[in-house]
Amino acid sequence: MKKILVVEDSATNIYLIDYALSHAGYEIIKAETGEAGVELALKERPDLILMDILLPGIDGLEATRRIRRSEAGKDIPIVALTANAMTGDRERALAAGCTGYLEKPVNPDTIIQEIEAFLPRPQVEKP
Repeated sequence: MKKILVVEDSATNIYLIDYALSHAGYEIIKAETGEAGVELALKERPDLILMDILLPGIDGLEATRRIRRSEAGKDIPIVALTANAMTGDRERALAAGCTGYLEKPVNPDTIIQEIEAFLPRPQVEKP
């Protein structure tokens, strides 16, 4: 079972994401601050991180930078999840080390497909 860390401070967004991902068979780990997200990312080594950008404490961009600086977190896909869809926001998220960028509000009908596009594919051995 793939493990996804959701770093998000909105209870409504956590509920929607948790509901969609749990029903699709993913294990969900949750953090409500950037600091907690960094700690859980390095301890749990999830298969993917959904990172809100506007968080209490350190923001999602700084949390992403800290995860990327560690050996444990350098290869984990991190997808920025934000309502801040302003010019340059995607570029700032990618420059901080995010693998991808998704805009809020979260659409429960499409979130699984959007997330799965960023999950590493299993290596298939050729005969």
